Amino acid sequence: MVPAPVSMTEQERFIPVVRHILTRWVRAMLVVIAIALVVLFWVAIRIDPYDSDGQPMTMGTHRQLGLPACNFVKLTGLPCPSCGMTTSFALLMHGDPMASLRANAVGTLLALFLLALVPWNLFSAARGRWLWISCVEPWLLGAVIVFIGLAVIRWGIVVGIKWLTG
Repeated sequence: MVPAPVSMTEQERFIPVVRHILTRWVRAMLVVIAIALVVLFWVAIRIDPYDSDGQPMTMGTHRQLGLPACNFVKLTGLPCPSCGMTTSFALLMHGDPMASLRANAVGTLLALFLLALVPWNLFSAARGRWLWISCVEPWLLGAVIVFIGLAVIRWGIVVGIKWLTG
């Protein structure tokens, strides 16, 4: 008697998941990235995302960092896909999530994602292994694709609304 062939899914069940030990260099970089993110959020706290009347702004707070006005807005009169991200981060760090969502909802989601990365990086560095995943590259690529996609979709909606309302 010939045994029935084993399907690929049955074979895969018996393959152990290998979780590679992170090198010292990778662990150090995880700590450096966590520190850089903390600095990013400290800068967001230092920015004043409110106008002179105390109303939350929707864009333009990057000017407080010495950056120029958005050239895309200057040339087209329309916001660029990242318009409002700095303001969104600042409003979230000032405890105003609704205004943060109004400024740029993708910026709010990105800020929350990056906030979650701080402890994840530190725990992964301390353990010497990735926390909850076996390989970081597909997750990182996926996150980049998702956030760029969301930014473009949000931008299309904002531009569409501006176009429809004149």
